[in-house]
Amino acid sequence: MSLTLWAITVAGILLLIALDFVMVSRKPHEVKFREAALWSVFYVGVAIAFGVALIVWQGGAVGTEYFAAYLVEKSLSVDNLFVFIIILAQFAVPTGLHQRVLLFGVVLALVFRAIFIAIGAAAISAFAFTFVIFGAILIWTGVQLARHRNEDPDPMDNFIIRRVRSRVPFTDEYDGTRMFTKIDARRVATPLLLVMISIGATDLLFALDSIPATFGVTQDPYLVFTANAFALLGLRALYFLLKGLLDKLVYLSTGLAVILVFIGIKLVITFFHEQFAGVPKISTEVSLGFIAIVLVIVVIASWLKVRKDPEATAHAGRLTSGHDEPDSEK
Repeated sequence: MSLTLWAITVAGILLLIALDFVMVSRKPHEVKFREAALWSVFYVGVAIAFGVALIVWQGGAVGTEYFAAYLVEKSLSVDNLFVFIIILAQFAVPTGLHQRVLLFGVVLALVFRAIFIAIGAAAISAFAFTFVIFGAILIWTGVQLARHRNEDPDPMDNFIIRRVRSRVPFTDEYDGTRMFTKIDARRVATPLLLVMISIGATDLLFALDSIPATFGVTQDPYLVFTANAFALLGLRALYFLLKGLLDKLVYLSTGLAVILVFIGIKLVITFFHEQFAGVPKISTEVSLGFIAIVLVIVVIASWLKVRKDPEATAHAGRLTSGHDEPDSEK
């Protein structure tokens, strides 16, 4: 893709971010279902319109790769929302600040993903074995997520959070949107600083997983970037739309584990396909169909599970075992 197209695309994404920023800063408030639904429809509509434009301009193959990448990122972003909900609840963030925190998370996630996309594209171009490395990362992540699917991450386990808390004096009270305030002429940090650090650490970890996953369905950096951007831009609205329903998707972490392992295997096969004649390649159409089927099964199975057991609750899953929580069956 040309530099001009990149510039236009980035400018458009920055414009959408600015629109989000204006909406959040104009009047901080608790977002209701109708507002969240309208914004979600808007961002999904933008993403679909972009994909249709790609099909008309570049052909069906490019459009299929984009939609496959977008579906991967959208499904991973839902798991990201689980962690955001945990962070906002654990730090008792006032509802009026939720939008600001989420917008910060979206912008930081876009920055991290842009960096990793550039690194990943350069690595794949220079070393074909990068496919195997990315594949191994995704397979390991999927297996660990499946093993600890009944657990939730604890933001306080984060090394950076522990270091900051040990070195910086904190107050237990929020002071509007300030991350630092003064108490008895002493400068102290508010809990909002820890919230922002936790959101940033979460974004970093999800970028490490999501970028290899997206490269698993398309190696075009432009498609990887746009799929990530459009999936993330609707994350704030999706949070308010689904926060009451996310705990009902009890098999989401299991489904994501299956998807990550599948894409990891696909990346390894892609390496051998490029190195040895006769090795078949898993097509983008097959990947798109597989991911869609897994997500449909997750939704239906979760619905049936909740109908049978109304007390069943979904978990975000984690990559390592918690200190106090056993790994039990759902």
